[in-house]
Amino acid sequence: MKTKRVLVSEKAVEVIKELKEKHGELMFHQSGGCCDGSSPMCFPKGELMIDDNDIWLGTVEGCEFYISKDQFEYWKHTQLTVDVTPGRGASFSLEIPMGIRFIIKSRLYSPEEAENLEPVRVGE
Repeated sequence: MKTKRVLVSEKAVEVIKELKEKHGELMFHQSGGCCDGSSPMCFPKGELMIDDNDIWLGTVEGCEFYISKDQFEYWKHTQLTVDVTPGRGASFSLEIPMGIRFIIKSRLYSPEEAENLEPVRVGE
């Protein structure tokens, strides 16, 4: 079995389900930058234009998860987990009006995991 590049916490699954009920299909994008620019952002599917500057890492709770190419270069050795925390972020992500925000937790892959990673693909 291949090592997943992106996972999701149970708390985040609950939020994603609630957002899907309200907004339909969703997508995530992890950009780089400072402040909330380093938080994963959740959008209605197709609202954010994806191109060859974005890398598809996989899906979380049925939602495609992309990361900017530059950010991927920094984090390609880590497994990402989408989680939530209380507090309003300063972004356009769909969860912000709920008084919470998505965050990323990361950990380095073990050598065995790193040899068996799921493939990525360049955005479309």
